[in-house]
Amino acid sequence: MSCPTRLFYAAAILSSSCVHAQIPPVPEPDLANLAYGVHARQVLDFYRAKSDEATPLLFFVHGGGWMTGDKANPDFLAKCLESGISVVSINYRLIADAQAEGIFPPVKACLDDAARALQFVRSRSAEWRIDKNRIASCGGSAGGFSALWLAFHPDLADPNSADPVSRESTRLTCALAFVPQTTLDPEQMMKWIPNNEYGNHAFGLPDMKTFVEQRDSLLPWIERFSPYALASGDDPPVLLFYDNPPNPGQPYKDPPHSANFGAGLAEKLKAVGIEHEINFNNDYPNMKYPDLFGFLISKLKE
Repeated sequence: MSCPTRLFYAAAILSSSCVHAQIPPVPEPDLANLAYGVHARQVLDFYRAKSDEATPLLFFVHGGGWMTGDKANPDFLAKCLESGISVVSINYRLIADAQAEGIFPPVKACLDDAARALQFVRSRSAEWRIDKNRIASCGGSAGGFSALWLAFHPDLADPNSADPVSRESTRLTCALAFVPQTTLDPEQMMKWIPNNEYGNHAFGLPDMKTFVEQRDSLLPWIERFSPYALASGDDPPVLLFYDNPPNPGQPYKDPPHSANFGAGLAEKLKAVGIEHEINFNNDYPNMKYPDLFGFLISKLKE
């Protein structure tokens, strides 16, 4: 998977007068590989922003199609820390891990882990000096999907649980997603992007043909895991970034990252009244915010 934010920053650096300036080292986490579950991939890194008060938090979910990827070097890390925003970046069980554990559908493990990690972080909010009421999710590609899933899913807190972590909320202040997929409905994906062949792996299926054939039986799971299906009027603001213009109903050279995913979701967001912006192909003049990070600052700090 490409990393659109790092390409974006690289372009910004090359266009500046500081081309030859030394790139500062990546900050080290204050807490590294902290377990929030028992699986080897259920670990997170925590970067504490310097502040005498409780800080907002960026909760970062890496991409990689739920098949690969790592929590290292989360996007906006340095900018967040400089701006008084702490950062958590998580690993989570991948599709292969879920299949090895017999979890169905496999994507359930990936998304459940994101929710559990968020609840775990909230359970440590006093110790880590985090304002649990100011948390933004962020991610790219499948990580962006997970970030949107967290933003749109009803609160997963179980107030009657004996487990204090499970009693914590999964609701968010906002979400920022880069080239995310926005649905796992194969018919919807094929309508938006006719050459799409992404998504069957989330259900452990060998190809899109099988996925389409089994759609009706899988529909309860599809609706449970698709940001498009979950979006409702009480959900937080979201900003989506795509590095290509939308062309609904037309094929795209990189189907999983087609802006048609964003254009399709936009119709639902408008219908239910969720505050949102979608930046297609660096269209900053038409954005409310000066840049992508400005969205996070506005929602978490002002």
